[in-house]
Amino acid sequence: MEAVATENQTLIAQMVRDFGAQHIQPHIMEWDESQEFPRDVFRRLGELGLMGVLVPAEYGGAGFGYPEYVTAIAELSRIDGSIGLSMAAHNSLCTGHILQHASEAQKQKYLPRLASGEWLGAWGLTEPNTGSDAGNMRTTAVRDGDDYVLNGAKNFITHGKSGDVAVVIARTGEVGDSHAMTAFIVERGTPGFAAGRKENKLGMRASETTEMIFTDCRVPAENVIGQVGEGFVQSLKVLDGGRISIAALSLGIAQGALEAALQYSKERQQFNLPISQFQGIAFKLADMATEIEAARLLTYRAAEMKDAGLNVNRESAMAKLYASEVSVRVANEAVQIFGGYGYTKDYPVEKFYRDAKLCTIGEGTSEIQKLVIARTLLK
Repeated sequence: MEAVATENQTLIAQMVRDFGAQHIQPHIMEWDESQEFPRDVFRRLGELGLMGVLVPAEYGGAGFGYPEYVTAIAELSRIDGSIGLSMAAHNSLCTGHILQHASEAQKQKYLPRLASGEWLGAWGLTEPNTGSDAGNMRTTAVRDGDDYVLNGAKNFITHGKSGDVAVVIARTGEVGDSHAMTAFIVERGTPGFAAGRKENKLGMRASETTEMIFTDCRVPAENVIGQVGEGFVQSLKVLDGGRISIAALSLGIAQGALEAALQYSKERQQFNLPISQFQGIAFKLADMATEIEAARLLTYRAAEMKDAGLNVNRESAMAKLYASEVSVRVANEAVQIFGGYGYTKDYPVEKFYRDAKLCTIGEGTSEIQKLVIARTLLK
């Protein structure tokens, strides 16, 4: 694995930093407090090529690989985890599912609008009663002539309200059969497709999370992605890439928290010394930096393997597990270094602390990652 950033990664990192300073930084707490989803930011990210990082140029995308994609997410998340999360969900889940599994006609129709940021993507797998147990989903799709009729509900869906198009996994066979689920492309405005309740969350508050509700929603059979019955298997492959996204998200949040704590420790004086001069603080910083570097190596290794077309089932799970747990630990220590000020909204680490926790839950909990890793070891 390359230990140094490529020229493309360096350019992307600088572009994101410049963009973030101008369009994200001034509004972070305002969006967080009001839970405002800044839709316009994602149109602007689309103009920079960041809404179709992995999409080939022939479909209007940037045509980059996973290492560049990881760099973009990490840099965005270093500024604001909410923006990093939404950008990652759009790229790796909805757009990624269409890119990896859709027909040529479907790619031609949807990828250019998604990659440009004109359209925002959502991805619906999770349901109110089936989180990790996706095989028992209750949302059904029944064939009726040239259409499928969808009924059911999805929850914890990023862009479930604002998304212009959603990839939705619904059951077309018996409960519990892993080949009984099918992926559909459903456009916003389709009768019977509505947004439900918006979640009031601990962190990532500027990233929209809502229910998607389907009531006799008719979707043309031509909107099936791949073959009928392949939806769940497709989803597992999409999630392998998605876990690299969440590892990158975790990395960015941890890096942002470390940088804030490092700067503060040099400025804050106690007993006539900067607190960074005290071993209790210095050792915290050393541990934080070391764990972030280890998480970075795991994440970029998974990214480069994914780029090479290798199976990353284990590596993406390891990267996601480790980076997300590191993110929580680093954010926790950052708050500790700030002391009482770390507990207030006047300083950035309070938000990093709230945002980090989602990384250990979304796109497969830490416990599920351990299950995936253990299974690969015990084969």
